[in-house]
Amino acid sequence: MPRAERERQMLAVAEEVFAERGYAGAAMDEIADRVGVSKPMLYEYFGSKDGLFSACVSRVRAELLDATRRAVDGAASAEEAMRRGHQAFFTFIDEHAAAWSVLLHESRVPHGPAATAIDVIRDQQTGFIVELLAAYKPDAPRADLEAYAQLLVGASERLAVWRTDHPVSAERATEYLMGVMWTGLERLAQPA
Repeated sequence: MPRAERERQMLAVAEEVFAERGYAGAAMDEIADRVGVSKPMLYEYFGSKDGLFSACVSRVRAELLDATRRAVDGAASAEEAMRRGHQAFFTFIDEHAAAWSVLLHESRVPHGPAATAIDVIRDQQTGFIVELLAAYKPDAPRADLEAYAQLLVGASERLAVWRTDHPVSAERATEYLMGVMWTGLERLAQPA
């Protein structure tokens, strides 16, 4: 099997095991057995359990950014971009339930590789939102845009957590978020 394909297979299985057992409970032996490779091969590819977890999160992070970028591309207004971006976020979570489960459970760990990886995802999405807001309001103070982005990321994440016990569609979750957040951001989108 080509290296890239084997790596994708290892990451998919690792994601499942991390989702089932959490970071602390996941064992490299089990992951290797499920993939059908030796434990040393996992270490050869990823260096450590931390490296494997980081690779899983990196893959999810890249896919999430791609999904949100594609969703907002061509939006006719700031409101449409916000709606599309958040709907893409909630849809991504629905389509990547195992990855979301890993991130949800590991987000409760205050330190270590899991916490660091999750902070990188938050920073990535916050940076993306700052870019998006700046495109609609280039004269806004950077600190204001960063604060709004932090609020959006935090609200989105908390709503996504709430959805784990309250099954509402990605569309409905987006409307909840827009109903609260757009009211405040609408003034930012107005021409100066």
